[in-house]
Amino acid sequence: MGEEVEQQEFSRADRTQHREKVRRNLDVFARMLREARFDTDDPMTGLEVELNLVDENGDPALKNAEVLEAIASPEFQTELGQFNIEINVAPATLREGGLTTFEESLRRSLNDAEEKASRSGAHQVMIGILPTLDEGHMEVNSLSSNPRYKLLSEQILSARGEDITINITGRDRLSTTADSIVPEAACTSTQFHVQTSPDDFADYWNASQAIAGVQLAVAANSPYLLGKELWRETRIPLFEQATDTRSDELKVQGVRPRVWFGERWVTSVFDLFEENVRYFPALLPITDDEDPLEVLESGGTPNLPELRLHNGTIYRWNRPVYDIAGGVPHLRVENRLLAAGPTVADTIANAAFYFGLVRFLAESERPLWSQMSFSAAEENFHVAAQQGIDAQIYWPGIGQVRATELVVRRLLPMAAEGLDSWGVEASVRDRLLGIIEQRCLLGTNGAEWFVNRMHQRGSEDRFDALRATLLEYRERMHTNEPAHTWD
Repeated sequence: MGEEVEQQEFSRADRTQHREKVRRNLDVFARMLREARFDTDDPMTGLEVELNLVDENGDPALKNAEVLEAIASPEFQTELGQFNIEINVAPATLREGGLTTFEESLRRSLNDAEEKASRSGAHQVMIGILPTLDEGHMEVNSLSSNPRYKLLSEQILSARGEDITINITGRDRLSTTADSIVPEAACTSTQFHVQTSPDDFADYWNASQAIAGVQLAVAANSPYLLGKELWRETRIPLFEQATDTRSDELKVQGVRPRVWFGERWVTSVFDLFEENVRYFPALLPITDDEDPLEVLESGGTPNLPELRLHNGTIYRWNRPVYDIAGGVPHLRVENRLLAAGPTVADTIANAAFYFGLVRFLAESERPLWSQMSFSAAEENFHVAAQQGIDAQIYWPGIGQVRATELVVRRLLPMAAEGLDSWGVEASVRDRLLGIIEQRCLLGTNGAEWFVNRMHQRGSEDRFDALRATLLEYRERMHTNEPAHTWD
């Protein structure tokens, strides 16, 4: 969820000073791009997974501080809600068994954390939205104790000038309000990171945008919120609405939302950072003492703290990241649109599909994004979020096509070739992409399994059925058998 900050108030002068410093950061960043000062030799990939905590009955357990103390591992960090934690898996190169390393490391860490967390009466669940959340969990006292979250909530509500409204219609309809950003905490995701050179960044970002709808369709895992059956990936509209700083009037005026798919294909990573500075006022105008130009001209690597903090408060589904490792700067695409779970095997299969497909498309002679409009990619994204594995999406040269058919017939071979380019072993490639293939052939992902089980329970009390189904889900999650095999 980003760097920790202290609780504070901001004056008009703070905001003016911060704006000037962010623009100075942006100028230095542009110079660094021109002078090719980035690590590009051996691209790394990374993985983060956000988790929910539940008690023995399947209800939310607001115990993340207690659980993190018991786990006592730097891999695990706090998240926005007290019923959330996050695990950051160490980066790896795919050519050196990175996918296997991710899978083994994630399983080992989660098993160890589950054993320790259970002593506190809390259990981990990998699912996009915890289906047993109710209105009582959507209050400000559910925020984690990190001052960043309270401060961010205050700034978003202040910028908005009124309570947050949530309106989502699926099979059921949800209409509610919130006086904090706690509804955002309901959204737990998996984030894939792929490092790239400045020259290749635009291709990787554009490719990530173009396949976002396909990713969502095959991996949807968030069908319930506050007892309502909504979109197959309800995280998407919920996150878009829960952090919206715009009043209705500003929406009508065309002001951009902070949770943003974007509005165009890009030609440089600079385009994205420049848009962030040009379109969005700072939510956390905290100014550091670093003089980035002085650091750069003395041979050092500037941290660009204001630019990075600002970038962290603009929630693109594919986010550009500037970071430093071992004193050397690098760039990453952070693919952050998928839900967590259902299992580690499903998660790593999703990673293999993304890493392979995005590389194939980024290195294609005729870019996919030169054959489709940006608005078509955005429409695919929201249609897939709403319909999940049954989604019909647009694809160049085909027109409207069922996402699962597109994946099986066209995209899996592309992803396989991309994984070969990364240097992934054939046996690992085939096993992980085989999970995606079977998911498509059987028409079953996490969301579809959960909804089907709920419908089978018939006329039971909705929350009793959600608890029972979630406990069954958690039990099967620990088998690490992919969700399409559960029935």
